[in-house]
Amino acid sequence: MITGVIDSSLCRAAGSLFGLAYGDALGKETEFLPVAEIVHRYGPAGPRELVGDPALVTDDTQMALAVGWALREAPALTPQAVEPLLRRRFLDWAASPENNRAPGVTCLRACGELGRGLRWQEATVAGSKGCGANMRVTPVGLLDVDVDTLAGLAQLQAGLTHGHPTGLAASELTAYAVRVLLDGVALAELPALLADRTREQRTVYRADWLGDLWQRTGATSPAEFIAAGWDECLVALDRLAEALARPDDGGDPCRLTGEGWVAEEALATALYCALRHADDPVGALARGATTGGDSDSIAALAGAFVGAAAGMPAWPAHWATQIEYADQLTTLTTPARDPSR
Repeated sequence: MITGVIDSSLCRAAGSLFGLAYGDALGKETEFLPVAEIVHRYGPAGPRELVGDPALVTDDTQMALAVGWALREAPALTPQAVEPLLRRRFLDWAASPENNRAPGVTCLRACGELGRGLRWQEATVAGSKGCGANMRVTPVGLLDVDVDTLAGLAQLQAGLTHGHPTGLAASELTAYAVRVLLDGVALAELPALLADRTREQRTVYRADWLGDLWQRTGATSPAEFIAAGWDECLVALDRLAEALARPDDGGDPCRLTGEGWVAEEALATALYCALRHADDPVGALARGATTGGDSDSIAALAGAFVGAAAGMPAWPAHWATQIEYADQLTTLTTPARDPSR
C-alpha cells in the first residue's frame, strides 16, 4: 500500500511538471495572436496537438527547470542554501543561447543586477508583479516539505526577480495549489482553499526568507507590505469565483479574470481554465492557449494544476518524448538516489 501511495504521488508530480511544459508549448504558438486568429488557425476548441519534434517551450518552462534544479541541488531547503543556487541557475538561463523565447524584461533586468553580485533584495525589480514570479514556481509545489517551508521557497524564488508583494503572494498560492492537488484535493475545492489561505496569510511577512525586501517600497511595516499583495490576490480570486458562478460561454477567459501578464491574473485565469475543463485536461491547455492574454503562461499553469490532479495519464502518451527538455522533466520528477547506498 505504501508503494502505491508513492507511485501515485510521483505520477501526479510528473503530470504537473509535464503538464506545465505541454501548456507552455501549446501557448507558445498562440501568444501575441488575437483570439479570432487563433480560432481561425485551430478551430473554436483551440490548439490540441503539440507542434514540432521536439515541441519547443518558452522561458516559462526553462525557468521552471532552473528552479527545479536549484531545489534538487540544495544541500538543505533553507534560504542560505537555496538562494545562491537559484541565482546561479537564473544567471545560467539568462546567458544561455537557448534563452531566445521572448524572455520577460523583468527577469532579464533582475538577472543583470544579480550578475553584478548585488544582494537579491537590491537586484530584484521591486515594482514588478509580472507572471514571471509564479510561472516557474511549480517545482516548489512538488516538494514534500511543510507548508511554511513551501511558502518561504515560493516567495524567495519569486523575489529574486519580482519584488512586488503580489508576485510573492501569487507565487505562494500557485505552489500551494499544486501541493494540495498532489495531496488529493479536488480541483473544484481550490478556489475556496486559496481564498482561505489568502486571508490567513495576509499580514505574515517571512523575514527569514525575505530579509529586508519590504524596505524597498514605501510601506511602513513588513505586515503592510505583504498585505498589499495578498489583498490583490483576493480580488483576483473573487473575480474567479464570480466567473465560475456564471455559465461558461466558451469565450476568452481573460475577459473574466484578466489577461495574465501579472501574477495574480495568471493564477486566476489558469485556474478558470483548469476548473472549466477538469474532465478534459488537454481542453484546459487549449482553453488557456486560446486567449488574448499571456497564453503560454496561462496554459502552462493550467497544465500544472490539471496534471497535479490527474497525473500523467491525463496527457497523450507520445507527448512525453515529443516535448523539449523531456529528459530534464523526467529527472526532476524522479526521486534522487541516496549516494550513501
